[in-house]
Amino acid sequence: MKLLENDGMQQEIVDGDATLRTDLGGGANQTGARAYNDRLILSLIRREGSLSKAELARRTGLSPQTLGLIVKRLRKEQLLLAETPVKGKGGQPSVPYRLNPDAIFALGLKIGRRSAELTLCDFTGAIRAQVEIRYRYPMPEEIVAFYGLEAQKLIATLPEAYHDRLYGTGIAMPFNLWSWGEALGAPTGTLEAWRNYPIDAKLSGIIQGTDVVLSNDGTAACAAEFMSGGASVPPDFCYVFVGWFVGGGIVLDDKLHPGRRGNAGALGSMLVMGPDGPQPLLERASLMRLEQLSGNELPLGDKNSEYWYSDATERWLADASLSIAQAAANAAAVIDFTALRIDGVMPSRIRKRLVDATRDAYARLDTRGLSTMTIEEGHVGPDARSIGAAILPILSGFSHDREVLLKSVGS
Repeated sequence: MKLLENDGMQQEIVDGDATLRTDLGGGANQTGARAYNDRLILSLIRREGSLSKAELARRTGLSPQTLGLIVKRLRKEQLLLAETPVKGKGGQPSVPYRLNPDAIFALGLKIGRRSAELTLCDFTGAIRAQVEIRYRYPMPEEIVAFYGLEAQKLIATLPEAYHDRLYGTGIAMPFNLWSWGEALGAPTGTLEAWRNYPIDAKLSGIIQGTDVVLSNDGTAACAAEFMSGGASVPPDFCYVFVGWFVGGGIVLDDKLHPGRRGNAGALGSMLVMGPDGPQPLLERASLMRLEQLSGNELPLGDKNSEYWYSDATERWLADASLSIAQAAANAAAVIDFTALRIDGVMPSRIRKRLVDATRDAYARLDTRGLSTMTIEEGHVGPDARSIGAAILPILSGFSHDREVLLKSVGS
């Protein structure tokens, strides 16, 4: 299975006997760097929405001739579309270029506590189709069967000419699912079926010729935030996704950073202070905790339920916001993050209240010695994990962050 990873600010590019090292902030004019330069340009346009050749040249350091050849090739490959020329103060009008949404498609499989979602996204990360299965707890064979039944149906929703444009499938799931049996309400030992289960091989055998990329679900949600937030997303930020558990992700130097073993940003396991001493964040801020406080099952499909107006919700908001603020301060003490983004599966107004309360709680903490951190809502919402899962194979093939490694679910 593939996990996104990187090796720092430089990438090694080999052309025959020549080896070139180039900084990610700039391009390279040598023939052997073609794939890297393509990825760099596509990544910049993805983040900004659209860019002219002049702006791309300024940001990459590529010569106008080299850049013109690359843009021409990317247009011929239907990866880029030209927008309406924009008149400047002088000279020829500037032509902005944007990603072609129909160039590439990918499937994202989100495996959650009570449901799995299969999402078809286009090259820009927009959802084209989505289907869901619900269960009491996740079992691998049931989820593989769901994928096998629904994947081709989702592809069939596209025009026939696009059916061969599926690039791959991403999987977003909590790691080590077998260790969460009690929290997920599964009978003892049931989730052992996940241990060493080759879900990548199972899925890749269903749609031949496409890659399968595996990620922790928090990292996948962070990928969606990173790629969907556009230019407003800071180059370094810590990300929290509040679901049944609490997950997280990290972006450093404008790159998603999953960590060598794919578990960077596992904020749900970070210790924060509870009433009886240190506790993992997920025991204070997760929706599992809210369900425990209320004594009733969460109505995740009903954003207007009275459940969200209960006293239990108020108690949870107070506990969760303080705990997330503590986790954010701890993270900022290790890595100098400029921002914290918070997202989750709760209704948008509850998410806003959680963010506002976290911002207030952070302001009350003793953060002497730490740099200022902004705390904002995420851009994506409840679909962040499934969209992020679909984005992963697109990142692996078309991002300047080229390192994509194989890794098993349990390692």
